[in-house]
Amino acid sequence: MASDAPPRRRNATATREAILKSARAAFARSGYDGTGVREIAQGAGVTAMMINRYFGSKEQLFAEVVADTMADPVILTRENLGSEDLAASMARALVDLTAPDAEPLDGFQIMFHSAASRHAAEISRDQIEQRHQRAMTQALSGGLAPERAALALSLVAGVQVMRQMIGLKALTEADPEALEALLTPLFRALIEGEG
Repeated sequence: MASDAPPRRRNATATREAILKSARAAFARSGYDGTGVREIAQGAGVTAMMINRYFGSKEQLFAEVVADTMADPVILTRENLGSEDLAASMARALVDLTAPDAEPLDGFQIMFHSAASRHAAEISRDQIEQRHQRAMTQALSGGLAPERAALALSLVAGVQVMRQMIGLKALTEADPEALEALLTPLFRALIEGEG
C-alpha cells in the first residue's frame, strides 16, 4: 500500500546534531570504551553507517564531542578570566559547579569515564591543552605560566572528582563560603606565581 506522504527530506545539519547529542550522552554515561557506535546510532535514530559517513570513525566523533563540551566553559568564562580577582572568581565558580545538587558537566563525566582508555585520554589531553590550558595560560603572567595553568586545572578536576564523583563528606557537607575561602588562596598562589 503506497503512502501519499511525500518522501522525507534529509536534513544533514539535524542528523549531525542528533548524532553529536546521542554520542555526548553515551560517552558521558559509559566513557569511550564503554560506548558502541550502534548505541550512538540508535540514540540518534540513524544507522551506524551514517555515523561513519558524518564523522569518519568513533574516534573522530569522540574528538568532536570533547571539543563541543569545551566550547562553553563554566569556570574559564570570559567574565571570570577578565575578573579583577580571578582566584576568587574561579573558587566561587568551582564551588557552585560542584554543589551537591549540581549535575556533573558532560565534559567532565566524559573525561572521568574515559580516562582509562589511552587513546581517549590522548584526545582529551589535546583538547584540554588547546582550549582550557591555553586560555588559563594566557590569563597568567610570569614564569612557568603553562605549568601553573595546568596545576590550576588539576585543582579544578580534583575537586570535581572528590566532591561530585566520590562524594567526600568533608567537601559535600562543607559550607560553600568556607570552601571558597580555602580554595581562593590556592588558586591565587598559582595565578600570581612567584614575586
